Amino acid sequence: MPLPPLRRNLQKRQRGKQRWKSCAVKFAGLCMAFLSPSDLIPTAGVPTEYGSHVMRGHVPDTDAPVVTRLKEAGAIILGKTTTSEFGWKGVSQSPLTGITSNPWKLGFNEGASSDGAGAAAAAGLGPLHQGSDGAGSIRMPSHFCGIFGIKPSYGRVPNWPVRNNDQSSHLGPLTRTVADAALMLKVMSGPHSWDHTSLESEPEDYQTLLSSGIRGLRVAFSPDLGHARVDPEVSEIVSRAVKVFTDLGCNVEEVTPPFGIEGPDLVRFFWPVHESYANYFPEWESQMDPGLVASIRAGQGKSAEDYLAMRSRKLNYVFQIQRFLEEWDLLLTPCVSVAAFPADRLQPEHWPQDSWDWISWAEFSYPFNMNGSPAASVPCGFTADGLPVGLQIVARRFDDLAVLRASAAFEQASPWAEERPKI
Repeated sequence: MPLPPLRRNLQKRQRGKQRWKSCAVKFAGLCMAFLSPSDLIPTAGVPTEYGSHVMRGHVPDTDAPVVTRLKEAGAIILGKTTTSEFGWKGVSQSPLTGITSNPWKLGFNEGASSDGAGAAAAAGLGPLHQGSDGAGSIRMPSHFCGIFGIKPSYGRVPNWPVRNNDQSSHLGPLTRTVADAALMLKVMSGPHSWDHTSLESEPEDYQTLLSSGIRGLRVAFSPDLGHARVDPEVSEIVSRAVKVFTDLGCNVEEVTPPFGIEGPDLVRFFWPVHESYANYFPEWESQMDPGLVASIRAGQGKSAEDYLAMRSRKLNYVFQIQRFLEEWDLLLTPCVSVAAFPADRLQPEHWPQDSWDWISWAEFSYPFNMNGSPAASVPCGFTADGLPVGLQIVARRFDDLAVLRASAAFEQASPWAEERPKI
């Protein structure tokens, strides 16, 4: 009886001298890929609690399609990974599970909402980790933890239950290597009837096509999207990483995208409006994340007219992003404006303080949730304190392969997989 595709591919990759370089683990003659789904993804018979006391003890009776596909391909679930409450923020802390520490520095933020996935990948707790990304929640943990994560094109991976946030949530892998993510993404992808927004087309053979190179690509580099504040040390590390793309034969040009300045107003309107959890307040408000409560409060009182007017602005914003990306094969930016900071804070101490606005240090993520482009974070260096920094690689919607190819080329030129925290 033939092995399922994930096991078959992993067994083939195992036949080398480097036993732990990929996600293959030899056991009883078979190769098994160990998987940890995010606590935002339903898994049958396993508690799925969304990082919230509201959902404590909730056990779904059905797997999400992405879980089913990975299981059928040979993945073995190790356990669920933590998330911020309902995935609302980019800090690895929730009222239910407390702080999920960055493996590189105890007690520090390792990004969210896929926080447990990022920490587990960095710490070596299994090779395959599934995350969700509504405004950077795959890319931020990858940045803070020194691993690879890709948010594929919207609809590439079916997302169920379909989120009520205007098609901004994407599912994708967090791994130590680009090849492992390519293999995992191939298995996860493809249309599914439970998600009416999923793409009709089947995915390309990402793993086979990874090594086709990026020489001659037109690459735009924006250090700040025209408006974002970035810590100088992060900016310097990212700028050095961008030079690698010139060495790889790309035509790199620094630009200021025309769409950038509109984004902050839009995200600060839609993020609170989309947090539709006010119905939990009478019973649960005192046990909910205070920042989430403040965000929900900020979204209350908006009229339908307000929403439609802002949505019209958002649709124009998305068009401006699409038109800009037509001129380039890739866009490079910092992934996050800061390195890891204490996870009991919503913002770094040196950053502007607000009751809910963590987005101020993550301005590079949400534009590509709004327009549905594929975007990845690749490790590109460390701060003087030994904290990882990520470079974001973006491409036109549907060109997930370009992001994977560019990430693989950068990985080969600047390897990161052997850089591991001291556990």
